Amino acid sequence: MTAWVHELKIGSFTAPNNLWLAPMAGVTDGPFRALCLRGGAGVVCAEMVSAHAVHYGNARSRRMLQVDAREKPVSMQIFGSDEQTIAEAALAAEACGADVIDINAGCPVKKINKAGAGCVLMKDPVHLGRLVAAAVKAVKVPVTLKTRIALKRGVLLGAEIARVAESEGAAAVAMHARAAEDVHSGEPDLEALAHVCAAVKIPVLGNGGITDGAVAEQFFKAGCAGLLIGRAAVGNPYIFRDIAQALNGQTPAPMGPARRVQIYLELIEENVLRYGEKIGIGRSKKTAGYWLRDFPNAAEVRGRFVRLEQLADIRSLFAGLTF
Repeated sequence: MTAWVHELKIGSFTAPNNLWLAPMAGVTDGPFRALCLRGGAGVVCAEMVSAHAVHYGNARSRRMLQVDAREKPVSMQIFGSDEQTIAEAALAAEACGADVIDINAGCPVKKINKAGAGCVLMKDPVHLGRLVAAAVKAVKVPVTLKTRIALKRGVLLGAEIARVAESEGAAAVAMHARAAEDVHSGEPDLEALAHVCAAVKIPVLGNGGITDGAVAEQFFKAGCAGLLIGRAAVGNPYIFRDIAQALNGQTPAPMGPARRVQIYLELIEENVLRYGEKIGIGRSKKTAGYWLRDFPNAAEVRGRFVRLEQLADIRSLFAGLTF
């Protein structure tokens, strides 16, 4: 049997394993990163931070770069369209303890694209290469690039962009196997992903629609050196362990609703400790649909939960649930 899960060397950094948490805006903050590391993630990727905001000393963006020992190893993702600010943000992330710096060139959100960042950078691989080079020159830790196979279905750009990133010093490329216009829907194009993997010598980390061991194996067979798992980890931060077990021929323990709610409460409590009760509970509510599901009256419970503002009331609600 092929050992799909193993250590992964990214430039000067060696990850404990090659199943990583993908960056997700508003989700992959410190408490969730720490939870996914307990769930078996080799590296956790932080939510993206604006290089422009870091350059102008935005306090919130600077706080987003902060990590502690429980959240490492961590890849810090930055986004922008200017070489100087990308270099400054990379330096700031390195100073805050990032083990890897990742540049976002795949986000399809209009607000990001209007600023000349995210997936629109795919239109100009030369300019994108200069951004990669600026970050590589600025820091000692490895720099990676996260992008997509295409802007529009059928018009493949992934291999070209991966080669540019490699030539400018990127230590790895994370490739979402869907076009930007597909956002998070539709089947990943594994044939296009395989073409990217064959085009470069640096590691390619596959991303997009990885939900279990069977799908993960398809990505590895396409040539991926590692995987980024995002939305499937929300509601099951132990999916990294589950996939590793499945790829090793074992049957993962199911994530039942009782266990899911228990873990969710732990995450809410961590959010309250990190951000205070009001903000911590507010952040927790964003992903309630992923956690409070698959049990009788789950929709009703979610409705009650999102109206609560005190941790004691949430604990009481969860304690009274039956599964």
